[in-house]
Amino acid sequence: MTEQTESSAAQTPADGDGSTSKAGRNLPAAIGVGVGLGAIALVTLFTFKWLFAGFALLAVGVGIYEVINAFRVAGVVVARTPIYLGAVATVIMAYLYNVVGLVMVFGLIVISTLIWRVRRGTDGYVKDVTATVFTAAYLPFMLGFAILTLAADDGPKLIVTFVLLTVCNDIGGYATGVLFGKHPIAPGISPKKSWEGFAGSVTFQAIVGALLFEFLLGAPWWQGVIAGVLMAVTATAGDFAESAIKRDLGVKDLGNILPGHGGVMDRLDSLIPNAFVSWLLFAIFGLIAVPVLA
Repeated sequence: MTEQTESSAAQTPADGDGSTSKAGRNLPAAIGVGVGLGAIALVTLFTFKWLFAGFALLAVGVGIYEVINAFRVAGVVVARTPIYLGAVATVIMAYLYNVVGLVMVFGLIVISTLIWRVRRGTDGYVKDVTATVFTAAYLPFMLGFAILTLAADDGPKLIVTFVLLTVCNDIGGYATGVLFGKHPIAPGISPKKSWEGFAGSVTFQAIVGALLFEFLLGAPWWQGVIAGVLMAVTATAGDFAESAIKRDLGVKDLGNILPGHGGVMDRLDSLIPNAFVSWLLFAIFGLIAVPVLA
């Protein structure tokens, strides 16, 4: 999350006034945007699955744009055409052909990047190709696991579970961190994230996970507790990863398109790792079928 608008696991108190909260963000705007995005996600999920896939693709496309611009600031050129075409192909192939389709597209992105970048000569070749493959793995590939979840029989319910658990990481961490946060986890990377906030994230996600698995998915409550705890860890790791990327590239924010939140990547940072982790847990718990493992 951005250093000015961080909301997830672990906020330490900060002074503010007006509409800006103690954690340094415009809370009314953040809530409004969050509710709006959630409404769009729900409407698209429970009307036609492909609408949600398009919504997710649009969000990831904006995230790719933000990451590409951040690399450009650092003098690194990402091969845009393979990335954007690959993102579209990922959605289609993952939905239609499951894990095999997802792996096929990622391999094609890597190969096409190696060929595409040759046109610009050898200067900076390794750096640019590495950044492009990193971006492809970070966004389109992770998006693919959300699409795999969506394609399942109970896809909409599973997506709701995955997204709500990730959002609860923000809510639990924000509330607990603002009230009790005193001990930063890694002040050199993200000074507003505290151990107290992280404890709040884990606790809240475990409770919500138990409720969602029991009453929405019809699965054992203890599976929800496991999912909640693990996804709190990976969501927080995703927040730190985005902060580390920004610091390494020398940019303060990746974007500012969402009032009260920052850029799209400030919303996707915790969803990215949890797209994979939730799919993996759903598969382990037998809630979705994985053909290649059958």
